[in-house]
Amino acid sequence: MSSELSMDVRNQTPVVEFVFLGFSGIPNSHIYLFLPFLVIYLVTLLGNLLIFALIQLDPSLRTPMYYFLSHLSILDICISSVTVPKILVNFLRQRQTISYNQCLAQMFFLISFTGTESALLAVMAYDRYAAICKPLHYSHLMNIKLCTTLALATWVWGFLDSAIHTAFSSKLQFCGVNLIYHTLCDLPPLMKIACNDVHLNELLIQLISRLAGGSLSLFILLSYFFIMRSILKIRSITGKRKGFSTCASHLIVVVIYFGNGILNYNHPSVDYSLETDTLISTLYCIVTPMLNPLIYSLRNKEVKGALKKVLESQRTVFTSSHKE
Repeated sequence: MSSELSMDVRNQTPVVEFVFLGFSGIPNSHIYLFLPFLVIYLVTLLGNLLIFALIQLDPSLRTPMYYFLSHLSILDICISSVTVPKILVNFLRQRQTISYNQCLAQMFFLISFTGTESALLAVMAYDRYAAICKPLHYSHLMNIKLCTTLALATWVWGFLDSAIHTAFSSKLQFCGVNLIYHTLCDLPPLMKIACNDVHLNELLIQLISRLAGGSLSLFILLSYFFIMRSILKIRSITGKRKGFSTCASHLIVVVIYFGNGILNYNHPSVDYSLETDTLISTLYCIVTPMLNPLIYSLRNKEVKGALKKVLESQRTVFTSSHKE
């Protein structure tokens, strides 16, 4: 009887911190992974800050498409900053830990920013639809007031979605188990170690991801269906090439983002694999924010032109200051 009582007391011990085991299978992982993660984070920060700065500095980039792109750059910085700094700090420690409250906060902001980005990519798809399929009405369809409203709505949706998931996740019980088989706090790894029933949490993930995420994905697919149909109607090769070029960057980002998102959240916990899901979450939360500015800058002549103008103006200022 006494042993059963002590077992019950031990199992009800509240968890005050979690220990990450995401890279425990790699010997001396902190030595080999710290520098790559640091480089990825710095490239993400510099690349997205550069895109944001160019949009603010160059008047030719003050259009709806680049207005939404500036929001995308801020979101990519936020997503990366929520996860990577903590991972880097843990690489320098023997035990990779995070407190319970910090874990919930990390999860809240991670879901908020990723949810906002999903909605923003759908808004950007509509912007491309309006530009290519309704060019004569584009300025009316995508006026400043509507752009601001749509951008604000994506942020509100992201934080509302996250508040629902975090509220339900705060009810999870861990019965003294604090080993997270991951590198960050997210819904799937927390549900994996919970000792109470998680069917409601899984149902909520499936419901929201399929209703909201599915609706956003369908909206993007329909937008690009009409976009491709309009482009194919263009008779000139040059016109078709320009139309495809206008949408290529956004389409690549959409495929990468939603592809990783579907793999990350749309599988039952019984299929949870440490190696596979750690890799998928790393791609989803860390690598994708780094790729977005590279995709938009390498494939976009306007962005490259704006960068060239800014560099030339800075060179002119530097030269004139030295002459004085």
